[in-house]
Amino acid sequence: MIKTQDIRIEEYNYPLPDERIAKFPLEKRDQSKLLIYKSGTIEENRFSSLGDYLPENSMIVFNNTKVIQARLHFQKSTGAKIEIFCLEPVSPNDYVLSFQSTERCTWLCMIGNLKKWKEGKLSKEICVRDRSFTLEAERIETIGNSHLVSFSWDNADATFADILESIGELPIPPYLNRHTEEKDKETYQTVYSKIKGSVAAPTAGLHFTPEVLEQLRAKNIDCEELTLHVGAGTFQPVKSEKIADHPMHTEFISVNRELIERIIANEGKLIAVGTTSVRTLESLYYIGEKLAENPNLSSEELKVTQWQPYAKEYTLPVKQALQNILSYLDRIGSDKLVTSTQIMIAPGYTFRIVDAIVTNFHQPQSTLLLLVSAFVKGNWKSIYDYALDNDFRFLSYGDSSLLIP
Repeated sequence: MIKTQDIRIEEYNYPLPDERIAKFPLEKRDQSKLLIYKSGTIEENRFSSLGDYLPENSMIVFNNTKVIQARLHFQKSTGAKIEIFCLEPVSPNDYVLSFQSTERCTWLCMIGNLKKWKEGKLSKEICVRDRSFTLEAERIETIGNSHLVSFSWDNADATFADILESIGELPIPPYLNRHTEEKDKETYQTVYSKIKGSVAAPTAGLHFTPEVLEQLRAKNIDCEELTLHVGAGTFQPVKSEKIADHPMHTEFISVNRELIERIIANEGKLIAVGTTSVRTLESLYYIGEKLAENPNLSSEELKVTQWQPYAKEYTLPVKQALQNILSYLDRIGSDKLVTSTQIMIAPGYTFRIVDAIVTNFHQPQSTLLLLVSAFVKGNWKSIYDYALDNDFRFLSYGDSSLLIP
C-alpha cells in the first residue's frame, strides 16, 4: 500500500474541457444538478431534492464564512497598475478586530505587477459615507510568495471593512477567466454567509436556498454552522510530483461550543457541506488529541499541521477528543474554539467525524480532489466520469454531488 506522502499527483488528473467549467451560476441556485453517490452506485437529480437523500434526525454542518472584497487596485503616478490581494490579517491578527481597525492595519497580501512597485507608498483617494480621504499602502517585508502590507488612512471614522466595501473587488476564482461582475457580489456568497474573512466562497454551499434549508428542517435535520475562512491557497494546484512536497495552506477556523456539544450528542449521520467544513470538522479530532497530551496548549499551539493525521496510530475515541476541547474552553473561559488548520486529507486518511459530504466537482490534480478520493475510497474516477458523460457543470459555479461512502 502506498504511503500517503508518496502519492503521485498525476494519478489524480482528468480531462476538463474549458466549456465544462461553469463561468456563471444558474438563475436559481437549487436547480443545479445533483449527483448522488451511495455505496458505489450513482444516480442524479436536482439539488432541490437534496433532503430526499438525507436520513431524518441527521446533522448537516455549513461553513458560514463570507467572502470579502479582497482585491484593491492602485495606480502609480507613472500609470502602472498594482493589485493588492488581501489574504489574512496580521496586525491586529484577529479578523473582526482588523475589520474594525481605524487609521491603520497590516495584512498578508499577494501583489499583482510587483515588479512595478519596488519601493515607496501607494495612495488612493476614496470616499466613505460622503467623506473623502486618502488610503496608503506600504510594503513591509516579503514572506514566501506573499508580502506584508501596511494600510493607513486619514479618517478615524472609517474602518478597514468600510474601505474594502467601498473600493474592494470580490475575488472570483482565476479559472473563470473573466472580470468580477456586480451580480457576483450576491451569487458568489452563500445564502447563510455571516462571518467576513474568506477570499473564496465555500462553493458547495452556493446551491442552497431558503426553500432547501426549510425542507431539511422539516425532516428534523439539525442545521449547524462553523467558520473556516477560505484562503487563496485553495486554488493552488499541486505542482510537486509527490504530495509530500506540496505545502498545504493554513486556514483560520472558529467553532462554537454548542456545535461541539451537538456533535457529541448526535446519534445520526453527520453531513458536511463542502471540503472546508470537512477540514474543520476532522481537525477537531486532532485538536482534542493534542489536548489529551497537553491540556494547557495555546490557541496557536492547537493548530493542526499538514501531516499530523498520519504521524501515528490514533486510538482516542472521537467523543473523548471533543470532550477535551470542551474542557479546554472551560479552562480559558470561552464559548468558541479559535485556531487554524493545515490538515491534508488524502487517500490513506481515516475519517472520524464526517459521514457524508455535499461538494462540487473540483480541479484536476488539486488537494480537493485528493480529499474526495480519500472519502470515496479511491472511487473518484467513476464519479467524475459520470459527471463528464452526463453534462454536469464543473468548479465553483458548477453542479454538486452528495457522497455517501
